[in-house]
Amino acid sequence: MSPSAENDAPAGKTRVEDALERYLTSLSAGGSRNTLEWVLQRGEESFRSYLEENGIEHVDEIDTACCRDWGMELRTRTAQDEIAASTAHNYYMYTRAFLSFCVRDQLLETNPAATDAAREFLPEDTGKRDRQFWDEDTREALLSFVHARVDRAYDDDKIDLERAYRDRAFVILLALAGLRGAEAFADPHDDQRNGLTWEDVELDDERGRVTVLGKSRQYERVGLPARAKDALERHRAILEPPSDEWPVFPTGHYPSKRRALEAEYSSDRVETMLEDRSTDEALREFEVPPPSLSKNGARSVMKRLCAEANLEIDGEYLKPHGGRRGLGHELYASGNSELAQSALRHKSIETTHEAYSDIQPEDVAEQIDDVMD
Repeated sequence: MSPSAENDAPAGKTRVEDALERYLTSLSAGGSRNTLEWVLQRGEESFRSYLEENGIEHVDEIDTACCRDWGMELRTRTAQDEIAASTAHNYYMYTRAFLSFCVRDQLLETNPAATDAAREFLPEDTGKRDRQFWDEDTREALLSFVHARVDRAYDDDKIDLERAYRDRAFVILLALAGLRGAEAFADPHDDQRNGLTWEDVELDDERGRVTVLGKSRQYERVGLPARAKDALERHRAILEPPSDEWPVFPTGHYPSKRRALEAEYSSDRVETMLEDRSTDEALREFEVPPPSLSKNGARSVMKRLCAEANLEIDGEYLKPHGGRRGLGHELYASGNSELAQSALRHKSIETTHEAYSDIQPEDVAEQIDDVMD
């Protein structure tokens, strides 16, 4: 154990970071070690980061329940199309190998990851990558549809004009700015993710930008392509938000808007307010910001838009995260891997390579053809 570990850790306890450092040092230098180091220690969503977020500081605190939760974390990332099922299993295998080292180093009596109970929540690995992305033709078809829908809203009373502008702006942000759904929309399970507000948007400069709470839970500034800036400017002009605290993408869910009023005023007062004004009018008059569209709400909007536009990918609607993946896929496939890294705000190019590793075999095959012809 290092001197710092002896000084900082209680007697008989070893810090996770010290055990990880000792484990990685024991490995031979090379690609395998770099991969394990990324997954276990340095990555944006490494095993070490997961442990820190859950208050686990010492090796002896890692038990079967912890490993089950890590498996569920990997399953969730697979379900959200962030990693493949095979990658989730590899990440878990790396974790298990580290904990086996801890057993050999007499830091644990048994390996808590090496049980059926611990592995239960891992996603099924069929060996097939199934990560939807909006290809260029599909993306442009969707963008054409939401543009046309705004135009139709001026003549069709069945299309709410304000909502048409809202829907177009969020589709363009997903498709062209690389925003994650959790950065643009509210997450009811995360108190810090309440959706973009106009306070987060800067449109005064030539380019424009938005500030989002990134995946690493650090605030990040995202530059806006011209079409995204234009869509937000037009959306704001129609919305006329009464304050900067107003959400960029307000929910259309009536009960949620009413609950926002009741959080500020008594139920009886709200009942009186709504006798001679609509909920939206009351929110504006009393300057009570409505909730932002939630991630689930955004998925519902996308399902509705895709049904109206008759768009699908492999029988499914266009999922919000597919816009970001489509942007990265197009940039990466065109040879602009560093631009893809910047657009997606990956901290490491290795993350970008992992995200688009399915493209690499095709590139290799093409290069072989070029050499052999």
